[in-house]
Amino acid sequence: MTSHSENFPTPTRPGLGVGRDLTGRLVFLGTGTSTGVPLVGCRCDTCTSDDPRDVRTRTSAILGLPAGHVLIDTTPDLRGQLLRETIGRVDAVLYTHDHVDHVYGLDDLRPLCFATGRSVPLYCEERVEKRIRTAFDYAFQEGPPLGGGVPKVTFERITLMPFELCGATIVPLRLQHGVFNVLGFRVGNVAYCTDTNFIPDESVQLLQGLDVLVLDCLRATRHPTHFSVDEAVAMAERIAAKRTLFVHMSHEVRHADLAARLPAGMELAHDGLELPLT
Repeated sequence: MTSHSENFPTPTRPGLGVGRDLTGRLVFLGTGTSTGVPLVGCRCDTCTSDDPRDVRTRTSAILGLPAGHVLIDTTPDLRGQLLRETIGRVDAVLYTHDHVDHVYGLDDLRPLCFATGRSVPLYCEERVEKRIRTAFDYAFQEGPPLGGGVPKVTFERITLMPFELCGATIVPLRLQHGVFNVLGFRVGNVAYCTDTNFIPDESVQLLQGLDVLVLDCLRATRHPTHFSVDEAVAMAERIAAKRTLFVHMSHEVRHADLAARLPAGMELAHDGLELPLT
């Protein structure tokens, strides 16, 4: 297991070429809440921290599957995330839900579409497709493309049935994000469950036997749509993965402070962290 950001690699010319091959790896592109961390205008201990793990772009990840790179969500920070990790290839996108911090970086797929000449398939539920078609209406207009081009995408509807993608089986998981229905995903013995404050029993059953669980954990105090620290720890104990990594942390969470207090087998993810896919 390696932590990409802990080694602070500095590519000579980031973003040029096809990027690196991620096969067999999960990379955390972002681990922060919807505002990102540091929070604009804030001078709290976390927002002024010199610990690089306290710099959190909006939550997203990419999976290096046997036949391609699959992105989970397109955050408003997507361009910077792909450049930072020298990723020059996205073969498909899985969407958890339609909120701005998980969708509004879609336009950053444009240069990848230009490079391959192919459309990128977007796997999502109906609500997400409607949001994308509304927010990025210019990409779906009839007639000649606008100046600068548009992201070339197609839609694939997710139901709560497993499906094959890039040489792996994707198991969608129903999660609750306050009043919203959202999705988590299981791939092999790794599961990704961000933006949730309730996991139904049937999804908990689908999360048994994990090597790695990635789980929402916003802050110490309760929130109407996200797990608090105590709630996330309780859910992690119930699912009992070998290793649990928390994501979507706000600036109320200072990495070193909370990491030192978590139970064995639980830790905070951070931007750039890499894990093997099992």
